[in-house]
Amino acid sequence: MAAALRRALSAAVAVALLAAPSASADSWLYEKFTTDGHVRADYNAQGQQVTSLILDRQSGGAFYSRQKYLYGVFSIQMKLIHGNSAGTVTSFYLTSGDGPGHDEIDMEFMGNSTGEPVVLNTNVWAAGDGKKEQQFYLWFDPAADFHTYTIIWNDKNVIFKVDDLFIRSFRRHADLPYPGGKPMSVHATLWDGSFWATRQGEVKVDWAAAPFVVSYRGYSADACTPDGEGRPLRCPTGTDRWMSRQLDAAEWGTVAWARKNYMHYNYCEDGWRFPQGFPAECSRN
Repeated sequence: MAAALRRALSAAVAVALLAAPSASADSWLYEKFTTDGHVRADYNAQGQQVTSLILDRQSGGAFYSRQKYLYGVFSIQMKLIHGNSAGTVTSFYLTSGDGPGHDEIDMEFMGNSTGEPVVLNTNVWAAGDGKKEQQFYLWFDPAADFHTYTIIWNDKNVIFKVDDLFIRSFRRHADLPYPGGKPMSVHATLWDGSFWATRQGEVKVDWAAAPFVVSYRGYSADACTPDGEGRPLRCPTGTDRWMSRQLDAAEWGTVAWARKNYMHYNYCEDGWRFPQGFPAECSRN
């Protein structure tokens, strides 16, 4: 009887160990990032690490990569705030730092009132100039399920992608600033953007609905890393698949579709903001 019980317990423990998610299966958060504020990491039934950023009156949440990169493909799956998210800002972006001449590539999700579409703000900063926003209403409910958001950054263009659809390409021009000389780290944040996020700050965060939670999973970075001043980049095998990546005719078609049906704001059409003339790239992209 005792031997049979021991065998049964051993079998049960073995089954439990097999069923439990392994921290090594998909533990990207603590292996690759530093966290700040309210951050929680769990595993789903498939063994994927799911990281949650939490916003309340006391603090938001963030994680940022320990490694800096110079060109690559950066992708993550996100499930945004359910219900009334007005005033909140959720982000996935690259930045070289906070200095006046910094480079940055942004995907920012500006919260909205219940039932209204969420706006995705895309932006490219080069040498401290960041007035290059294009904003799109998302054509799906980003809180109902996870969706994939991707930044492709090489020496020819910056490409923004939502799931399988390309929505923007910011091209490089030899005579204009471009984010190509400063290594950048990967950041994700959730914060109170009441002063700006929803209807130019008209609608604030409703703290009665807090805490607000955004979930991230499936992070990947296929990217080059700097190996010291004056030394060549260290790049993964197969870099050519994205280092020379530009949109083809069909992919420009999805960009046109997004612009026609879901564009909320385009800096290249904001004459009030640029009374002396639009930025030079507006007539070239």
